Amino acid sequence: MMFGGQSPWQSMRTFSGPRGCRFDRLAALNPSQRMQFEAGMTEYYEWDNEMMQCAGVAACRHMLEPRGLMLPQYNNAPSLMYIVQGRGIMGTVFPGCPETYQSFQQQSETEQAEFPMGGESWRQQMMRDEHQKVHRFKQGDIIALPAGVTYWCYNDGDVPMVSMQVYDANNAANQLVPRERRFFMAGTHKMPQRMFETEQKQTMGMMQPMGQSIFAGFDTQMLAEALGVNVEMARQLQTQNDPRGEMVFVKEGLRMLMPSRSQEMQQQELEESMPRWQQYGEPKPGMRNMTNGLDEMFCMMKIRSSIDMPSRADYFNQRGSRVAMMNSQKLPIMNVVQMSASRVVLQRNMMITPYWHMNCHSLMYVTGGQGRVQVVNHRGQTVFDGQMRQGQILLIPQNYAVLKRAAENQMFHWVSFMTNPNPMKSQMVGKESVLRAMPLQVLMYSYWLSMEQARMLKLRRQHEMTILGPMYQMQMGSNE
Repeated sequence: MMFGGQSPWQSMRTFSGPRGCRFDRLAALNPSQRMQFEAGMTEYYEWDNEMMQCAGVAACRHMLEPRGLMLPQYNNAPSLMYIVQGRGIMGTVFPGCPETYQSFQQQSETEQAEFPMGGESWRQQMMRDEHQKVHRFKQGDIIALPAGVTYWCYNDGDVPMVSMQVYDANNAANQLVPRERRFFMAGTHKMPQRMFETEQKQTMGMMQPMGQSIFAGFDTQMLAEALGVNVEMARQLQTQNDPRGEMVFVKEGLRMLMPSRSQEMQQQELEESMPRWQQYGEPKPGMRNMTNGLDEMFCMMKIRSSIDMPSRADYFNQRGSRVAMMNSQKLPIMNVVQMSASRVVLQRNMMITPYWHMNCHSLMYVTGGQGRVQVVNHRGQTVFDGQMRQGQILLIPQNYAVLKRAAENQMFHWVSFMTNPNPMKSQMVGKESVLRAMPLQVLMYSYWLSMEQARMLKLRRQHEMTILGPMYQMQMGSNE
């Protein structure tokens, strides 16, 4: 099967880690360093953790205060951002795309006399602002950000906006070092201490702990000439002494042209009533995927979609547990970033069928509750067995088998970020299990079972898929 013209068996990732990576010991990670700014903070997970470097992934968590603006930046690696809490506005800049959001203002009689109608100066005066499309987001959304694309973020809500961002540094789009690097268009950037120490060694002591915007590295006079501004303004753009950091307050609130929230809600309801192929911009069944070049391929492409709505669940059971996937079939931009995500909500004492990912690594981020997770390697050895709680992450390598179960007294829910736009999962139990797909005698001779035992093993969970009920062990015991 082909997804977007590419087989899910193929990967656009490169292996940049040391060949000694064996993933023999995994660990649940908490944020290790915190960077505080004027209007928020960023918490970094252990970016130099051996397993994270081997997989080529990095993670950080942002907290942006109301009326806070995350300054424009771009990254060397593609990333996915999950909105844990709050709402806001995201702007992305795709090179070559038109500024389709335009606003105008009426001129006074004096201005009309000064700029005669029809002249170019008059048109410029009438135009107040124009910019590329901006996107509203809310709790539960997944946002895809391609490598090298400039983006900014603003919190227009009443509570802090919390987001989890995961980067895939081994993606083929990154031709720099296999680590996440953020390039800032404005402001100052203080590097986490351990990251600074490592890069300082690599640059023989030439690295500075406080990073600047990319404008700061240019000659001020040349920069002023290139931008068509005076030297004083060019010097201000370089923001070499800005103490606010990466997130700044907009005291009067950010104003821009965009549809109202109610209009976007109506549009969202309309989209949800459409067939899936129309809702996600896919070609109509039976028709070729015809696009109008750059405009339809990138400029009009959706970068966000909700993964937290129960109505979007791909698997759902009567007790309220659910699993939702966000791949390139639902959000085509995933083919650009070569990543995907899934959202899992487990009720108390329920399980996810044991499985392994066939074509990607997975980074699990716990959003609430508590549960037990076990991971097994190719030698049948347990490389992780522990309780995970809110805020922790766990890297699960490709082909490693994993089993997850919610605690007896509380729910367990998480978001997983995968390094393939169409992850393939092989389940070990249930209707889609590898055991169910094997002949009975293969099971008999593989596990020293009788015919009756092999049949029970194959068919016991035949009516369950992905989500396993909590009472099965007691039911099995009563039937023995």
